[in-house]
Amino acid sequence: MGKALTGKGLILAGDVGGTNTRLGLFRLTRGTPRPVALETFSSVGHESLEEIVRRFLDGRSVAIAGACIGVAGPVVDNRCVTANLHWNVDGRRLAAAIGVKRLALINDLVANAAGIACLSPMDFKVLNRGVEDSGGNRALISAGTGLGEAGLIWDGAAYRPIASEGGHSDFAPRSALEERLLRYLRRVFGHVSFERVVSGPGLHNLYRFLRDSEGYAEPHWLSERMRTEDPPSVVSSVAMSGRSVLCSKALSMFVSIYGAEAGNLALKFKATGGVYLGGGIAPKILPKLSTPVFLQAFRSKGRLSHLIKDMPVRVILNDKTALLGAASWIAARP
Repeated sequence: MGKALTGKGLILAGDVGGTNTRLGLFRLTRGTPRPVALETFSSVGHESLEEIVRRFLDGRSVAIAGACIGVAGPVVDNRCVTANLHWNVDGRRLAAAIGVKRLALINDLVANAAGIACLSPMDFKVLNRGVEDSGGNRALISAGTGLGEAGLIWDGAAYRPIASEGGHSDFAPRSALEERLLRYLRRVFGHVSFERVVSGPGLHNLYRFLRDSEGYAEPHWLSERMRTEDPPSVVSSVAMSGRSVLCSKALSMFVSIYGAEAGNLALKFKATGGVYLGGGIAPKILPKLSTPVFLQAFRSKGRLSHLIKDMPVRVILNDKTALLGAASWIAARP
């Protein structure tokens, strides 16, 4: 544990996503971060991260020993240009703006991965119990506003998160239907990544593909809801209620492709220590994830299906995981 954070002062932790920015102040209690104050802000409603952090700290007279912000995007040299917000986040500039000497930017999936160690068994929903290899690599995949991916490597004492931008890798269709989906999305986006499919906007893309190209009917009441409400939320909630074949088919495709990409990531990291699903979408569609659709796609890996079928798969239910991970990250660094 870093000596600079064992004395007085709180830890400022952040989790910056394309939709929401969560901030928290934490106190270390026997090496474990405990929340003192938590607040959520709309990311799209602000011009910069500095603006949000200032608002959060305004009126709070606290000493901050260190800060760590998980940001949805590639972090290089303590800087990040976010993929879904178009913010240019500079850790040094942010530290100077709020008067903090130690501030680290890390990828949001690295923060999520670091936070897994802070969770209890009650914070997970098990999709596949499997056979966990203690010390085996782990993988984390999180669908939300974007698609985040990360690995965790055992160093003999703890799991070390490995940053990745795998969500932006090329989408790979597995069927004639998905080949038509790829052609449809190419006309819209040019390059088609897995994030264009496995994310909140991706679920909306699936819906539009099925409506526009595959002949699935969109009743008037549904088109009105899609026009006036958040489209991905409408698709998932209506699909879960069973009121629309179009929404149900879109969510089924989403879950299947999510499972396939989770399996891809599991192979790339040889994640015999387990695969974790983070992000805001998975907890909301647990009944659908618990059907055979997800695991069938996850396990369907040809000659290596025998390896992947025994990998544990868990959904992270605690929405403070990234904040806990960010706090733990900076606390562990002197």
